[in-house]
Amino acid sequence: MLQLLEELKTLGSEVTPELESWARTLDRLYIPTRYPNAHPAGSPFEFYDEGTSRQAMGCAEAILDFVRKEREKCVGP
Repeated sequence: MLQLLEELKTLGSEVTPELESWARTLDRLYIPTRYPNAHPAGSPFEFYDEGTSRQAMGCAEAILDFVRKEREKCVGP
């Protein structure tokens, strides 16, 4: 996610440090939540809870809102 935001920066989008932080949060969750052997012991479901899920959803929604606004600047509503 962070790499995609970096690409948007090169195209002239104003990517804030807050957006970058949200992207890092999502990037850290990508692999270990998908693969059963990503953690040294236990299953992925043991390491994540509702709070983690809510945080990730909030990050994703904020980034999607940003991308939608950027898209509207380029092509209109």
